[in-house]
Amino acid sequence: MPQPLATRAPAKINLTLHVLGRRADGYHDLVSLVAFAGTGDDLRLDPGPVLALQVAGPTAPQAGSEADNLVLKASRLLAERIAGLKAGTFHLTKRLPVAAGIGGGSSDAAAALRLLARLNDLPLSHSALHEAARLTGADVPVCLEPRARIMRGAGEELGLPLNLPRLFAVLVNPRVPVETPAVFKALGLQPGQDLRGTVHPDLAGASSGSLLSSLKAARNDLEAPAMSLQPVIGEALDLMRQTENCRLARMSGSGATVFGLYDHCEAAAAAAKRIQSKRPHWWVKATSLR
Repeated sequence: MPQPLATRAPAKINLTLHVLGRRADGYHDLVSLVAFAGTGDDLRLDPGPVLALQVAGPTAPQAGSEADNLVLKASRLLAERIAGLKAGTFHLTKRLPVAAGIGGGSSDAAAALRLLARLNDLPLSHSALHEAARLTGADVPVCLEPRARIMRGAGEELGLPLNLPRLFAVLVNPRVPVETPAVFKALGLQPGQDLRGTVHPDLAGASSGSLLSSLKAARNDLEAPAMSLQPVIGEALDLMRQTENCRLARMSGSGATVFGLYDHCEAAAAAAKRIQSKRPHWWVKATSLR
């Protein structure tokens, strides 16, 4: 009998997110430096004759219906493209907050595709895997091989992996969901509106010091519209900036999760402890990003 397969579905952090405009088809053109955290959900696949999903863990109640879970959506899309695809029962342990701007559901879906690829001896470069990822959701392709890189367009254009220096970080989510379409609507761009005068810094080959300087010169263009919908995001950013040795505080994705960057793991751990003491009901995690 085939043995269970397991993988981590790491949190995806948008260190930068520039909106370049809105295309005629309604999608927004983005450029974003994406990194992945040491924290995330866990996914196990028990090979078997029936595709199924079981969800448990601290944030499972917020994950919604198992039938609508992106793990199953991605698996079914792959099965439509690979005849005789072997699958089984997925066991998802949800730890990441939901609708939080850190790609929890997308990373779960990408993790499912990786496990199915291992079970079926498919290389991650297989076109069916990438097509299933793209059709599952805009953030799934970048999560398929979770390494830092630049993503562009609506998420379909991926740069080569970047060997970023390790960043010590604190992630904070005030436990309020933020729906991505609502944030883009609050941004207020009309189809065809172009903002390409904005420049994203070149981050290839950056050292620890130059990377931080480049990140400070960048931004997240969704931060302001997200805060207009959920002002508590601003409160989370303020608390982060008040912690000792915080080098940069910014929102990830469309929110409501924010991150802070620190020089070393001890500073990040101390900051997380301080924020958790002030907001004991928030989700707070010290981690590292690569």
